[in-house]
Amino acid sequence: MSAKRKPAKPTKKSLITAYMTQSLEEDRFPASVFKFCRENKIEEADFYALFGSMESLQKEIWIYFFDETKNLLEKDKAYAGYGNRERMLSLYFTFFELLGLNRSYVLFALGQSAEPTQHLGQLKGLRRSIKMFARELIEDANAEKNVKITRHNPEIFSEGAWLQLAFLLKFWIQDDSPGFEKTDVAIEKSVNTIFDIFDNTPLERVLDFGKFLFKERFA
Repeated sequence: MSAKRKPAKPTKKSLITAYMTQSLEEDRFPASVFKFCRENKIEEADFYALFGSMESLQKEIWIYFFDETKNLLEKDKAYAGYGNRERMLSLYFTFFELLGLNRSYVLFALGQSAEPTQHLGQLKGLRRSIKMFARELIEDANAEKNVKITRHNPEIFSEGAWLQLAFLLKFWIQDDSPGFEKTDVAIEKSVNTIFDIFDNTPLERVLDFGKFLFKERFA
């Protein structure tokens, strides 16, 4: 008689999926590691081998969204030939497409009318990932510039990228257009504006973006 196979140990992805599903089904976050493990038939030791707490798992969800976005981009052969502007656009378009597949959880986790910046606890890892991505972009651009005065501050640029994502996240949460078309427009206009500011040609795009925001705010 063959021995019974031991249940497969959970992975980060399987725990994230279980956490998101349980949160939505019960309309509340799991109260404790003990209850979460009991509900999902997981050994606590296996949970703690991957996460130190429920809070760390919650943060990891956002890092997972970002990492999956980067993985999808890097599988695209064309992405390696993109300039920095196109890379940032691709990152945001892909990131929000992935969020769209998990919209129910995102709305639950952040609250439909909440400011994303009020949830810095669970978004801390995402913030770090976005800033690192933006910093790498600007450092690559600086390396190509011979004149020091034309180089840009990576810290300012990376912080701007995070604030931009926070704005886009709030916009997307409140977007009720078909296929989130307005969010796509906001992504394109905001990214172009940021890069134009750094390229010292901001006026036309800043005015265009400002008109867009005014129309959406007061329509």
